[in-house]
Amino acid sequence: MGYCSGRCTLIFICGMQLVCVLERQIFDFLGYQWAPILANFVHIIIVILGLFGTIQYRPRYVTGYAVWLVLWVTWNVFVICFYLEAGDLSKETDLILTFNISMHRSWWMENGPGCMVTSVTPAPDWAPEDHRYITVSGCFLDYQYIEVAHSSLQIVLAVSVDNKPLLLVFLKLFFLGKLCVQKDCMLMWNVCGHFF
Repeated sequence: MGYCSGRCTLIFICGMQLVCVLERQIFDFLGYQWAPILANFVHIIIVILGLFGTIQYRPRYVTGYAVWLVLWVTWNVFVICFYLEAGDLSKETDLILTFNISMHRSWWMENGPGCMVTSVTPAPDWAPEDHRYITVSGCFLDYQYIEVAHSSLQIVLAVSVDNKPLLLVFLKLFFLGKLCVQKDCMLMWNVCGHFF
């Protein structure tokens, strides 16, 4: 049975985050959800920097990645609360996820598993001319639960590495970086790698 150090695990987790956020980015683009598109884009950049910092032994990049993950988890908790309509949040509000630029909703609303889309004619007077007015029925899984699953997966990937809280792993990396001198950095990472 092989052994994977914390550094190796962090590289794997970053890779999984990239794959999952790229998939999420595609569906957010299809639904014209501008706030998630922006957040996903920033997350992709930061994860790439985190990967670079892990591979190249750059503790500052890894620390920046750790700080971003706190914001990323907060964003995903907000998205979960938004779609589950916690408190005063309502998934029917255009302002929050589209910046009130468009009337688009989640792509999964019309294209979820088993969903049947029916056009309603004539459209109500308040409906914009360039949009179709539809009803969606027969979905096996409602779109808000698919969006909640996407956000939950991102939270799971962000908070655990090797069954340890991610914050502890980053604190170890940070303090290891503080002890590290430029020449001895690689040696220090190799010697202390078994602690991760």
